[in-house]
Amino acid sequence: MMKPFTKLLIMIATLANVGCGSEGFTPHEKEVIAAGEVDIMALTTIANEQDSILLRSKSEPLTREMVESKEFEVLCRRMLATVQDPLNEGVGIAAPQVGLLRRLVAVQRFDKEGEPFEFFVNPEIVELGDDVELGGEGCLSVPEIRGEVRRAQSLVLRYRDAAFEERTERVEGFTAVIFQHEIDHLDGVLFIDKMEAEIEAEEDDETDAEE
Repeated sequence: MMKPFTKLLIMIATLANVGCGSEGFTPHEKEVIAAGEVDIMALTTIANEQDSILLRSKSEPLTREMVESKEFEVLCRRMLATVQDPLNEGVGIAAPQVGLLRRLVAVQRFDKEGEPFEFFVNPEIVELGDDVELGGEGCLSVPEIRGEVRRAQSLVLRYRDAAFEERTERVEGFTAVIFQHEIDHLDGVLFIDKMEAEIEAEEDDETDAEE
């Protein structure tokens, strides 16, 4: 059972990030988006107590005003720079991993030519396929741990695009696995919560997801 003090900290973290009824980014969120002197943002990790509380919190939807703001443009640019950092690369990233409790993810589309990164606003999985497989995963917010997780190999995704228009598409293969991992982040769930077995360092290979 969660301790009352921990519940209070989660409530404080959520209010500090989301605010009370604002249609745009809160002052705190704007500070997070602009913090630092380079595009690469500080990652939240379970190694830090406050970060861990934030990572276990549920994210709130983005509004049209947020998506149409300059801050959103900066956030996407910086999230992309962070997940593509040559010193710590990943194949996907969610806003909570850079300190924002907002429903935004970037996913590398291995199912498309050129394998581009794309951003998805308020994503939700509306259908999971029955084709479940066990696969290796890691996470930028859970350093030095890799494990095996069961994931559906296909899904139907609903989200808002950069124009805040609603879209629906079917995704399959490794890309579908990445979407599940990243959307879990938006609900305060980490891959270690679903991990069936830890992968030893010598068993690791380049096909595992680092999300």
